[in-house]
Amino acid sequence: MSESQKAESSSNPFGKRAWASSGLLASLRQLLFTLLETAQVRLELLGTELEAEKRRVLDALVFAAVALVCLALGLVLLCGTVVLMFPDHWRFAAAGGLALLFLLGGLGLLVLARRRLHHPLGMFHASARELARDRGQE
Repeated sequence: MSESQKAESSSNPFGKRAWASSGLLASLRQLLFTLLETAQVRLELLGTELEAEKRRVLDALVFAAVALVCLALGLVLLCGTVVLMFPDHWRFAAAGGLALLFLLGGLGLLVLARRRLHHPLGMFHASARELARDRGQE
């Protein structure tokens, strides 16, 4: 054995194994750092995508609200035109008939909306059902 090998083995009782384990720990530490950094980037990307999706949905809701106002105004003007097309003595009956038609339609839609709200499927219903099936609980 040479002098340098004796000095290395006397100063380090584990010899090259200690260097290898510290190299392994450094590699594991670097791997963990890389994984955490990747997770952080993915979470930031998810947050950005959620913000963009929120803006897209909000824009769609604003456009839908404006479209509903325009449609309602057009419907009122169409009803006025239909009523004016009737002779003078039938105009009151035509206006009453149109009002009854819209009231019944609105009432039917309210009943339908109420029925849907009383029987919700819940958020992520299909995913929860699949997970339960995967666990064998269905």
